[in-house]
Amino acid sequence: MPDREHTSKHYEQQLRILKDKLLLMSHKAEEMIADSIRSLVDRRPSLAEDVIGRDDEIDKLEIEIDNLCYQVLALEQPVAGDLRFIATALKIVKDIERIGDIAVNIGERSIELIQEPELKRLVDLPIMANAAQKILKESLDAFVNSDPELAEKVISNDYIIDDLYEQIFRELLTYMLEDPRAISRAIKLIFIAKHLERVGDHSANIAEMVIFLVRGQDIRHGTRFDRGR
Repeated sequence: MPDREHTSKHYEQQLRILKDKLLLMSHKAEEMIADSIRSLVDRRPSLAEDVIGRDDEIDKLEIEIDNLCYQVLALEQPVAGDLRFIATALKIVKDIERIGDIAVNIGERSIELIQEPELKRLVDLPIMANAAQKILKESLDAFVNSDPELAEKVISNDYIIDDLYEQIFRELLTYMLEDPRAISRAIKLIFIAKHLERVGDHSANIAEMVIFLVRGQDIRHGTRFDRGR
């Protein structure tokens, strides 16, 4: 009995470590997104370069989380809810890793844009970045706390990021039509906005997996519930 109790405590500790690593990885990805946009707004190439360098930390955490999941699967043989939790974690970690890659892409575009005169004062991009960071955090909170209602909120709020992207795209298209010299800079800003829109998509993916984890309801390819529009 003592051995079994020890194994149970060790198992619970591994699950806590897994949750903590996922939250740490998500937090680092959030910070990378925030700093990549800040580097552009404040015209700080050194900050963009720092973001690019931090990608190694995200990749390292991805490997650690994968290894921990496989270790728990092999040694503890989880069943039912715990098995679904670990299987979902293996999928979610890939979305977070992609968000880190997106921050790197934004940082690279920022370095290029900083070398040129500002096209316009950046207002909507920071707002879009804040919205993307918010639903990313909420999607991971929903996962760790097995909260399908919060996951539904994330999916519903993804449209805010989509709408901001459309708004930014239309505004920059106007700049390109009015002044051909603005085309290169405007396209790079559109790419950055599209990258932020993809952060929203990855967060919605995580939220969808939470709903499947808790309710067994797969909504990935079907019609989503009403988004409040």
